[in-house]
Amino acid sequence: MADHKESKMEELAHKIHRKISSPSSSDSDDDKRSRACAVALKAKVYRLFGREKPLHQVLGAGKPADILLWRNKKLSAGVLGGVTSLWFLFEMLDYHLITMICHLMILALSVLFLWSNASNFINNSPPTIPEVVISEKCLLKAVSCFTFEINRTLDIVRTIATGKDLKTFLGAIAGLWFLSILGSCFNFLTMVYIVFILLYTVPVFYEKYEDKVDAFSEKMIIELKKQFAVLEKKVLSSMNKEKKKD
Repeated sequence: MADHKESKMEELAHKIHRKISSPSSSDSDDDKRSRACAVALKAKVYRLFGREKPLHQVLGAGKPADILLWRNKKLSAGVLGGVTSLWFLFEMLDYHLITMICHLMILALSVLFLWSNASNFINNSPPTIPEVVISEKCLLKAVSCFTFEINRTLDIVRTIATGKDLKTFLGAIAGLWFLSILGSCFNFLTMVYIVFILLYTVPVFYEKYEDKVDAFSEKMIIELKKQFAVLEKKVLSSMNKEKKKD
């Protein structure tokens, strides 16, 4: 009888242990499923231009990215103030680039020349002027990158000229038409300054409101694709009609 009671107690304890442990295991399974769902949702979230990395890494994750995203506010403000001052000099005061370069060179050479000669009279060390030499490797690398971009542009122009890619053709026409409108409204220097201001404001704005901008851009791109598909059908149908007439 005692053995029978002990066996029943062991069975009861085993059942209680199973009931206690089963919720924890189910909770762990639920946690794993929720994490998997969260990862899947993050993977399905639309990102502008199909990017998978943070914006800071897309911009290079270096000092230029820090400047554009205002990680170092003093440096970013200094660069913005310097570029704005140059634009004000050239655009508002009609100061010319070659004139400014010549005046800066005259000032720098005069200061160094007077400093070097005055050091002999005041028993002070002359200024140390470093020797600047551009290596052939760096120059060839820069030329190679520049050549690659030119060849890629020429390849795109060739693809458009052969008439094989309607989407690229329409995109190039729209881009050139937009640039022609900007060129008629602003001169080249002002356009460069506007592009610089956009680079200083758009990335920061996008990083701050990333989710909202991505959701809005997804809807806009879907609508543009629909409109482009309708336009493409109309263009192709008109081309087919012209071929049949011929």
